[in-house]
Amino acid sequence: MALGCFSFLQDCIEKRGEFVGSACGPHGPYVPDVLFWCVILFFSTVVMSAFLKEFKFSNYFPTKVRSIISDFAVFITILTMVLVDYALGIPSPKLKVPNVFKPTRDDRGWFINPLGPNPWWTAVITVVPALLCTILIFMDQQITAVIINRKENKLKKGCGYHLDLLMVGIMLGVCSLMGLPWFVAATVLSITHVNSLKLESECSAPGEQPKFLGIREQRVTGLMIFMLMGSSVFMTSMLKFIPMPVLYGVFLYMGASSLRGIQFFDRITLFGMPAKHQPDFIYLRHVPLRKVHLFTVIQLSCLILLWVIKTSRAAIVFPMMVLALVFIRKLMDCIFTKRELSWLDDLMPESKKKKLEDTEEEEEQSILAEDEAVVQVPLGEYQGIPIINITDEMSKGSFGNTWNAND
Repeated sequence: MALGCFSFLQDCIEKRGEFVGSACGPHGPYVPDVLFWCVILFFSTVVMSAFLKEFKFSNYFPTKVRSIISDFAVFITILTMVLVDYALGIPSPKLKVPNVFKPTRDDRGWFINPLGPNPWWTAVITVVPALLCTILIFMDQQITAVIINRKENKLKKGCGYHLDLLMVGIMLGVCSLMGLPWFVAATVLSITHVNSLKLESECSAPGEQPKFLGIREQRVTGLMIFMLMGSSVFMTSMLKFIPMPVLYGVFLYMGASSLRGIQFFDRITLFGMPAKHQPDFIYLRHVPLRKVHLFTVIQLSCLILLWVIKTSRAAIVFPMMVLALVFIRKLMDCIFTKRELSWLDDLMPESKKKKLEDTEEEEEQSILAEDEAVVQVPLGEYQGIPIINITDEMSKGSFGNTWNAND
């Protein structure tokens, strides 16, 4: 649209025409190159964030500098893209923030009446949808807690998630009285937060990846995050310079980076992939490929169904559909064996499964090697020959005498 209006503008100028209205005028709302610049900003943000996040594995700069660049990859990317956008001066769409700290609507205050203009009996009817929302929020919180508290993360303070659920419940009541959006578990942000707090070994052999040691378990970063979010209402003069394509690029990077290591995403990539090019996933050693694809199709169908319900007018029954997944999982016992489900739907991380199986295979190979090392000589007609322990005789120093005596 912008390029079409710009070419039309040039034709009118060359033919000395006159404009009526401001749509395609010299100072109209359509400016050329904005769409192309937004695409460049979007993909540059994604690529730069991924590059800086993996910078700690590069060979440049000391380890401490590489670690700082990797930890603040998203912040450095946003700051760089904002400066580049400001330097070029192309009017890309910016983040819209209010200039005054007040409620969005002028006809309401900070607190609202829970019933409003509705009659009193509506409070009794709302018990059913409130129960559905409670189920949804509880499952959302617990699913996020299970993902974060996996054994491979080596967390030691897992009980803190109960405190998180308590705070979510309290804030739900506060937000309801103030008419604010509810606080719910942010799965993608939580995974990104945990990944940014990983502790790795500083000393490693040349060419060897640092070993994962655990998570820096503390609540300082979480507290600072929400303090900065609260103070952002006083930084509107700075936030209005952030282009929207940069924010969309950050959201895409955070969503894509959280997919790494998820078995469901790995199984989707197996579709259309020849067997010789498939990665050495542990479940492919024990489950036929057709069963793996069937399990993936069932999961993908349930995900699409949930998304369709959530975006439709029937979104109120979304919690019940989430609860119905429990029964769908139970019906899968009729299609798959327990052994197959243990490999396709187990809480044990993929890396740990593979490590355990490789260890068992090494132990079996070592036992077989020891058995093959035992040489059995058939006695047959040589039963009269005495059995000599060569090791004992050599330690006694009488190997030569024994040999001569038998000779």
